Amino acid sequence: MIEKPRDHKKALKKITLISTFGGLLFGYDTGVINGALPYMARQDQLNLSPVTEGLVTSSLLFGASFGAVFGGRLSDRFGRRKMILNLALLFFLTTLGCTFAPSVEVMIVFRFLLGLAVGAASVMVPAFLAEMSPAEQRGRLVTQNELMIVTGQLFAFVFNAILGTTMGEETAHVWRYMLVIASLPAVFLWFGMMVVPESPRWLASKGKIGDALRVLKEIRDQNRAQSELKEIQENIAQESGSKQATFSDLNVPWVRRIVFIGIGIGVVQQITGVNSIMYYGTQILQQSGFSTNAALVGNIANGVISVLATFVGIWLLGRVGRRPMLITGLIGTTTALTLIGIFSFVLEGSAALPFAVLAMTVTFLAFQQGAISPVTWLMLAEIFPLKLRGLGMGVSVFCLWAANFLVGFSFPILLSAVGLSTTFFMFAVLGIAAIMFVNKFLPETKGKSLEQLENFFRDHGEKDENKAVNQ
Repeated sequence: MIEKPRDHKKALKKITLISTFGGLLFGYDTGVINGALPYMARQDQLNLSPVTEGLVTSSLLFGASFGAVFGGRLSDRFGRRKMILNLALLFFLTTLGCTFAPSVEVMIVFRFLLGLAVGAASVMVPAFLAEMSPAEQRGRLVTQNELMIVTGQLFAFVFNAILGTTMGEETAHVWRYMLVIASLPAVFLWFGMMVVPESPRWLASKGKIGDALRVLKEIRDQNRAQSELKEIQENIAQESGSKQATFSDLNVPWVRRIVFIGIGIGVVQQITGVNSIMYYGTQILQQSGFSTNAALVGNIANGVISVLATFVGIWLLGRVGRRPMLITGLIGTTTALTLIGIFSFVLEGSAALPFAVLAMTVTFLAFQQGAISPVTWLMLAEIFPLKLRGLGMGVSVFCLWAANFLVGFSFPILLSAVGLSTTFFMFAVLGIAAIMFVNKFLPETKGKSLEQLENFFRDHGEKDENKAVNQ
């Protein structure tokens, strides 16, 4: 009996849904701390200071920077499916470790281990989806992981609000209930990946051609499966003949320049201060004048706008240049940060202040998630030629997570030391620096092949080298 085309589509949808639960876990685990911190900080709980608040939050990000670097290499060696299965187990065990943590020190250790899973998921899941997707659907299917990340953050904000408003006063350990919810999607991911096949590209790279063809026939029609296997084999042969870049190649001017730009793109996304809002949104709204319960409910607006703006960002990517989209996003976020600083100073003590701050955080996230974040991940995938991709992506994503760690750690300390207004003015200054960087160094990548971009950087590097020699 001939298999119907819709069966292939159904199999691909199942694979996409199950694997993107890794993105959902990424989002939930980074967002849940937002509502849990006010309850953890109480004297009868973990009794957090501004420094330990920063450590509890940022230890996950510190772990994620290492998970992102080593996750790709481990999945290359052991397989995408097998490593995502192991990630699901790590998500589950570390979630329980955080939930039952008896002290700050234990919490920080388990948050770091949880971060390893988050960082690895940020690399492994998009790679797995890219290799399972047909070429014409790759962009749409891979960006579904981004949607699941912001959806996970929205779920975290919603559950935080429900648990905080219904149990916050009566239940001392309400934050533990907030954290343990993340164990459920981890279980779903583990059982789901048991029935998901391995990446055909990884199987082919290990010489398992028959297995690769069998998987392709599950998610493509027979003719397409045969032709795609041939393409995969040709690409693997091409890559095996291409020498991958190493750190010694940074002595070459054009290589150094492109890696510098990749690092810059990653850092620019973080120094806008986006994760000060995603991690500490509840505290920001509390400090502006909302009660804890009102802040938890108000923070849901931040999650909703993040999801909606991501849809808009995906739509814009095919219609607008990367540079103008990124610069517009940075202007929008910098303006919103400046207005938060102004309102916090001018309206201090006013009943209007919390609503003005909430309006500006929502505006900030509309520009961030609708322009900056989609462009960041797309450009990091576009700017590196084949032989530079491993080095460039590894270094850039590590620096992105490291910048994320610094923001997550320093924000509560700054908030305690200099207040809401000055803290956001500082982020606004960093936003201006980000605009200047993008305007000066970032090339337009839309509509250009990887080879054209490589030639652009090579030519630019040779010009710089000749100029230095002549001087």
